[in-house]
Amino acid sequence: MSPTPDRPENNDTLREARGRLGEAIAEGRLQTVFVATAIFWAVMLFAADLSPAVALLGFLATAAAVFFALPTGGKIATPKTADRLPAKRWPDTGMKLLLDGMEEPAFITDAEGTLRYQNAAAAAEFGPARMGDPLAFRLRIPEILDAVQRAGNGESLPPVRFVERGASERHFVARCSPLRLPRPEPRRRPDFVLLRFRDESEAIRLDRMRTDFIANASHELRTPLASLTGFIETLLGPARRDEANRERFLTIMLEQARRMSRLIDDLMSLSRLEMKAHVRPTEAVDLAEILPAVVDMLTPVAATRQAVVAMGEDLPMASIAGDRDELTQVFANLIENAVKYGRDGGHITLSLTDEVGDDGRQGFRISVIDDGPGIAAEHLPRLTERFYRVDAARSREQRGTGLGLAIVKHIVNRHQGRLIIRSEVGVGTTVNVWLPRRPSLTNADVTKEAEVATSERLQA
Repeated sequence: MSPTPDRPENNDTLREARGRLGEAIAEGRLQTVFVATAIFWAVMLFAADLSPAVALLGFLATAAAVFFALPTGGKIATPKTADRLPAKRWPDTGMKLLLDGMEEPAFITDAEGTLRYQNAAAAAEFGPARMGDPLAFRLRIPEILDAVQRAGNGESLPPVRFVERGASERHFVARCSPLRLPRPEPRRRPDFVLLRFRDESEAIRLDRMRTDFIANASHELRTPLASLTGFIETLLGPARRDEANRERFLTIMLEQARRMSRLIDDLMSLSRLEMKAHVRPTEAVDLAEILPAVVDMLTPVAATRQAVVAMGEDLPMASIAGDRDELTQVFANLIENAVKYGRDGGHITLSLTDEVGDDGRQGFRISVIDDGPGIAAEHLPRLTERFYRVDAARSREQRGTGLGLAIVKHIVNRHQGRLIIRSEVGVGTTVNVWLPRRPSLTNADVTKEAEVATSERLQA
């Protein structure tokens, strides 16, 4: 197999050496060598007692060797110390190991934009490429290719940002850095160009979510505040002595103030959950005790809609590591949603069963099932977004803040569980919450705690 044409052990090294010889001629160093050679053979002629013919032949041979070492045609090379193109090189093992140790995608090209190496992250992100091909064969992003070309000319560039369109929008920041190997003479053009990518999609998504959250929260608070301000101005002005409408205005103002209070409470609750999202709860709680308590608490609420909340009596013991108050909030929110957005006189069913998770962990599935109007499929992926409402008017009518399911999702995630919502228009909605069993419990511990719990229920 023939060697790679542009590797340093081939003709590029020879061409570079001849270029240096041309510079030596231009600077007068080669003439000095000829003079030194002549002096050497003259000394040898007399000191070593050589014959004049031998000394002359030696001098001519040296001169011929130097002459044939000149560049093409014996022409003197024009000095280009700063601007001469560097020989095409390949990164050494150290540079490759450094790139392989980087988590972000990275490429190394030469000054002309020819690919010399890519790390595993770059191959996974952009696909494998053949070394020696132009970078444009793999990356067809004009901004990036232009940056590599400019970096190959020795320019220092700011980061380049670009968006990759596809199934999901992805944002990248690319940085091009010229790399120069140690050399005795300065060079304007680098030996290599290092191209690095950083994926900022998640940071931009979080920033957008934060911006949207602030905008939505401001809007939700501004609406009742504007209502309160308007009624207060009315009572202080035209309706100062309007006894007939004063009570009606004050009732509306009270409801708007309560709406603001509920919204602030939910915002504070969401903020507290986010602050401790990485802290796993350790308290041992039994779901079989929490669920009946939540049902008893919400029975009066269901009665206002003539709805019935049903749950089996013989619930299995379901001991998990959790926060009792947060879990109570989860199931209270889900049952209350089923009552509010279900049908009048509807039926809501709760169930608790053992279930193995997708990752093989033992756990429990709690289902809240209603026979309401259901939710269209296009709304399901967004139900846990903050302030997202399927029917905004009905949500406000039912005193909803649009944060209930977002709070539920945060609590379930903190408990290392899963939240799955399924619905069919005209049939109803099923909300499944899966929570893992306490990992420290053995089968003997489960049996013992079940016996204790059963004994306590019988005594009660």
